[in-house]
Amino acid sequence: TGESIVMESSQLIIGLVLTLLLFAMAMFAVVILRDRNSFKAKVGALTAELKDVAETNALNRRVKVDSDEDELVYLAAAVNNLLHLTESRSQKSASGEKLFSDLTNAMPEVVLIHDDKILFANSEAGELMGMPGKQLVGRKVTDLIRPAYRSTATKIIEQQLKGQRKRARYEVQLIDSDERTRWAEATGMRIGFRGKSVLLTIARDISYRKSVEATLSQGRRQAQTTLESLGEGVITADTSGRIDYLNSSAEKMLGVSREQAFGKPFGEVVNLIDEGDRRNLGDPISRCLAKRQSISLGRRALLMPNDGDNEISIDANASPIIGPDESMLGAVLIMRDVSEMRGAAREMSYQASHDALTGLVNRREFERQVTRALGTTQDADSQHVLCFLDLDRFKAVNDTVGHMAGDNLLREVATLIRQQVRDSDVVARLGGDEFGVLLLKCPLDKARQITEDICAGVSNFRFSWQDQVFDIGVSIGVVEIAHASATLEDLMGAADSACYVAKQQGRGQVHVYSARDEAQARQRGEIDWLHKLQTAIREERFELYTQPIISVSGRVPSGPAVEVLLRMHDPEEGLILPGQFIRAAERYQLMAALDRWVVQTTLGLIGSGAIRLPVGRSVAINVFGQTLLDGDFLDFVVDALDHSQVEPSMLCFEVTEAEVLRDFEYANRFIDVLHGMGCCFALDDFGSHIGSLSSVQGLNIDFLKLDGTYTHDLINNAVNQEVVGSVTRLSRAVGFKVVAEQVEDQQSFDTLRDLGVNFIQGNFIEPPQSLGRQ
Repeated sequence: TGESIVMESSQLIIGLVLTLLLFAMAMFAVVILRDRNSFKAKVGALTAELKDVAETNALNRRVKVDSDEDELVYLAAAVNNLLHLTESRSQKSASGEKLFSDLTNAMPEVVLIHDDKILFANSEAGELMGMPGKQLVGRKVTDLIRPAYRSTATKIIEQQLKGQRKRARYEVQLIDSDERTRWAEATGMRIGFRGKSVLLTIARDISYRKSVEATLSQGRRQAQTTLESLGEGVITADTSGRIDYLNSSAEKMLGVSREQAFGKPFGEVVNLIDEGDRRNLGDPISRCLAKRQSISLGRRALLMPNDGDNEISIDANASPIIGPDESMLGAVLIMRDVSEMRGAAREMSYQASHDALTGLVNRREFERQVTRALGTTQDADSQHVLCFLDLDRFKAVNDTVGHMAGDNLLREVATLIRQQVRDSDVVARLGGDEFGVLLLKCPLDKARQITEDICAGVSNFRFSWQDQVFDIGVSIGVVEIAHASATLEDLMGAADSACYVAKQQGRGQVHVYSARDEAQARQRGEIDWLHKLQTAIREERFELYTQPIISVSGRVPSGPAVEVLLRMHDPEEGLILPGQFIRAAERYQLMAALDRWVVQTTLGLIGSGAIRLPVGRSVAINVFGQTLLDGDFLDFVVDALDHSQVEPSMLCFEVTEAEVLRDFEYANRFIDVLHGMGCCFALDDFGSHIGSLSSVQGLNIDFLKLDGTYTHDLINNAVNQEVVGSVTRLSRAVGFKVVAEQVEDQQSFDTLRDLGVNFIQGNFIEPPQSLGRQ
């Protein structure tokens, strides 16, 4: 240390002074003999004073001689000059040592002066070992180093001390007094110290850097593991478009190994074609690099693997890899196998446009085809005919031998109709026992011949069921789609009116539409329904039925427990189902009045205890689209809830997806307000518009109610099973629960439960039961 160095220097100089003094005294002893005793005493006093200076290290003292001998005075002056010089040099040395010590103790790094042992250690080195730095002096320098790194450090120190390495930088792990490890970067160089060559080593803490490196290394390993675990194929390429990485999924998709693909352009490894026109889609990675932007292949790409297996439908996207300095580093292509999804989509698309019972196109698809035909009427060669068919005596079959027999009858009639038309014509089941036929590029005379053949074929058909034979017939209304035709609604209305006239003419007839038919139909048909409805509303000739909705997973904390169903009483016809009067109610804007009666009556029945619900469960009430657009209906429901004191959570309103999509903004407001009060909502007839889930998932919908066409004959209908399974999985993903309605048998019940639906409703559980006239 600085203090020890100063002390050693002082003692050295004082020793020199004493030696000179003794030499001088010996010289003077020869000369001065005349007063031997007196001189001897004075020299002894001077010697004692110098000895005290040496022992006390008092370099600032000066000797005094009380004598008139010139020799002793001269000698004392010389000694004082030597003491002054020594004091000055000692002060400079102490100042330098102190500055070095202060600097090193202020440093956050470990500073050592050493050979194989420590000659100087700063305070940071002392803190590392849990002791003052001075106490490290004399210990081996390797005591500060973790044993695993001591051999390497010792070798480097020996090489430097021998002059074989001038400057060395290396990484070691230092270990403190508590056996904790600290990573350090050590830098050593040779210096002169106290007359010999030693090493000055500074060790800088790099623990944080090592931690970051370890984290990054772990991150790279984790990223690698993640890429290998992905179901998507991941391919990266350099800036020239040559493949430099494939994950396992990509290897399986391409049918090649990484070694086979490495260094090759993507276009040489795999072939991509368009699913529609089979054209080559080229190399998306090369296009991505050339344009410096993402390239999507859309949803029509087919991958042709090199291993000769079946082609794979993929969804692929290539994106550039951009560095921090905006330079292009390469490209990454992500491929996803969507074969199963596209297959399901095609099946769902087919199901969305076809009637599940008969296999014919459904009403929605039929109306789309008619609209397209309307757009071609400007062409003089395009002449089309629209036909509306209504079965005669179908209700007798349903009432006598049941709905299963009715379903079989509809399937056989559909086959009969299909056999009588041309391959280019469109045959549809519009609902119930109503069918539609679109005769494309067909003159009216030819259309009359075809429809009469249909009438004759159905009339001659005998339907047998359980030893009973039924005669049925069909009435057909025909309307020409000419250039003057206005809208789809006009055409459908005209065909419906013509069919009504055919029935009035004796059934089993064909009638071609004329302008008088609509007025006649209104006068004889719809006007009658208008009067019946007005009377029923005025005299409250309505009745509520209930049908239970059960949870397939046992007791649940929430969800619909029962649905209320509307029936109308007529003095002549008795009990009338909604299918017979709803169309007229909608045409004459009476639906809001009917829905008000249902809501008000249901609240009263809940309040009186006539409808009893399990705790947390609710009553399902249908609300029609026309009512949703009634600006006063929302206020009516809010007021009715307030006055009834019924908890809003006890009501579950059912709205169809078609009605919601008709005016999404208005429906959204209606749902938001009542949902905010505590009511829940179900999307009814879901599946009749497949693909609308993405449009309605922003609504506050709690339940999806599968359209009944998907819950029949599930054991034999793979398409229906796939649709139900897909909808259930999608609903679970977005937080909806699924209700399956119109379940008629044990097999359907078991299959629906296995497919994961949450609630089931239908005659298999219990047919609708009357609550009595209110």
